[in-house]
Amino acid sequence: MKMKIPKRKLFLLIIFAYVAFSLYAAYNVFFSTKVISRVHRVVKKETGALSDGAKDGGAPFLARDWNPWEDEQVDYNSDLTKKRQAFKQQLGRIHQNQPKRYRVQIWGKAAIGIYLWEHILEGPLNPTDKIAQWQEGELQSGKIDFSFYTGPAVVQGHVPLDMNSLVLVLNGREQQKVSYSTRWLEHVQALVQSRTVSHVAVVLLGNEHCNNDFIAPYLKRNGGFVDLLFVVYDSLWVNDKDVFQWPLGVATYRQFPMIRPNAQLITSNRPYLCNFLGTIYKNSSREILMQVLKQSGLDKECITTAREKWLPQETADSLKRYQTALAQSELTLCPIGINTECYRIYEACSYGSVPVVEDVLAPGSCASGSSSPLRLLKAAGAPFVFISNWKELPAILERERGMSQEQRVDRRRRLLEWYAGFRQQMKERFTEVIEETFFKSG
Repeated sequence: MKMKIPKRKLFLLIIFAYVAFSLYAAYNVFFSTKVISRVHRVVKKETGALSDGAKDGGAPFLARDWNPWEDEQVDYNSDLTKKRQAFKQQLGRIHQNQPKRYRVQIWGKAAIGIYLWEHILEGPLNPTDKIAQWQEGELQSGKIDFSFYTGPAVVQGHVPLDMNSLVLVLNGREQQKVSYSTRWLEHVQALVQSRTVSHVAVVLLGNEHCNNDFIAPYLKRNGGFVDLLFVVYDSLWVNDKDVFQWPLGVATYRQFPMIRPNAQLITSNRPYLCNFLGTIYKNSSREILMQVLKQSGLDKECITTAREKWLPQETADSLKRYQTALAQSELTLCPIGINTECYRIYEACSYGSVPVVEDVLAPGSCASGSSSPLRLLKAAGAPFVFISNWKELPAILERERGMSQEQRVDRRRRLLEWYAGFRQQMKERFTEVIEETFFKSG
């Protein structure tokens, strides 16, 4: 007869066996001193302290020292460390191979700063509104990262200066402008003395007679802090070491824009031989120019508008008429003013209208060597028509009539290409001189 085990007893027996096995397993894990397999061995720390001494006369309590995967973890951490070190070394090699970059800030406190930034460096301006109180932009040229600030709201002490190299653009044409520029020079001098700024260059719209003595004490050569001077007009100071000549450019203060040449500008059939829209000063060569045009009947083939008084600002209509005259004329007549170099020369180049330049020295203290006036433009090979007397004009216009449209288009293209190349040359020169003087000399 089979003996039946009550279900209750069977259940209790199973529970007892489970508890006994659990106690046995716990004993082996926590109290046994037997050597276990490699995968689950106990590894003591070399100098680790025992945990609360021995228990019940048995082996020391080593639970906190035990890590069944310690060898594998050590190998993994070692391999990870080596990979991190190799990655850092690779980053270091990449950084060393990258060309070093420098940072320079430009403060435009004269309208010529817009010509520097937009026409020479070809930098962007935000906002694009020309009458904005504050405009700024950034660009890269060579190894230099330039930032630019301009506008009436750019005032002393309120420009975000986060670098120690500065280019200051100033106007020194007349006494009122000189006083304003001097205050900015004194402000920058204080920044140099406080070691906020280390390197300074000045782009100066100089006096038309080349009388720029106000800035002389600030030049480093005279014990001042200005490392470099880029000055407009044929100054005697120019030595291509610390003083460089700078182009006058277009009249940005009258909102003359940056012109992007297109096919129509190059190939259009222009209805006029020449143009001259400007002020006629008494007893000047401009009076002779107008007389020559009228006496020879050439005033009918040229766009001419004369006024007796110079106006500092253009209206929207007068600016449009002027730009139209440039775009519709083969030649632009550029008589001498207070200085031989005038905005009209560069504005004509913008439209591919060949400047006919009166190659005569103006009174004053400017250089009078064989390459003057217009020393900078001549050195760059400007494809202009140079005359010494406006009585030569009828013969020039007679030759102009005999040119074919193809010849005129080719000449126009060459002029636009030269002007683009000239601006690029000035950009490279400006960048290289600053880089060499600010960051490599000494």
